[in-house]
Amino acid sequence: MTRGLINFSPNFPFRDFDKILEEGMWSGTDFTPAIDVYQDNDNVIVEAPLAGVDPAKVDITIENDVLTISGHAEDEKEVKREDYYRKEVRKGSFSRSVILPMSVKADAAEAHSEKGMLKIVIPKAEEVKPKKIAVKIK
Repeated sequence: MTRGLINFSPNFPFRDFDKILEEGMWSGTDFTPAIDVYQDNDNVIVEAPLAGVDPAKVDITIENDVLTISGHAEDEKEVKREDYYRKEVRKGSFSRSVILPMSVKADAAEAHSEKGMLKIVIPKAEEVKPKKIAVKIK
């Protein structure tokens, strides 16, 4: 089974706007990292920028073709709230779940982090890979 592409729009549906109004820009808790999901012939690949997050503190699970990335980004600086002119870098807990576009082999998934970019490579299930059929000449 293959699922369609879901376009990301940072302005729709204003997913963080209500939270900002309720909690203010200074809450520092819970955020949703952006992700890219794409494929090659054999794998579904998911990338998420997690700069400043210790890769050892990131949890990745795949259950029923739903990928969940969660963890905690800690603020190591001790800057007082009143000393900020602008604070846009989010710290605190994060979690992101995405329905994968097709069936995958969750037990064969691999993840690595390089320069703050988390990359997860998940092999496609055999039944969704393209099949090559040879033409026989009679």
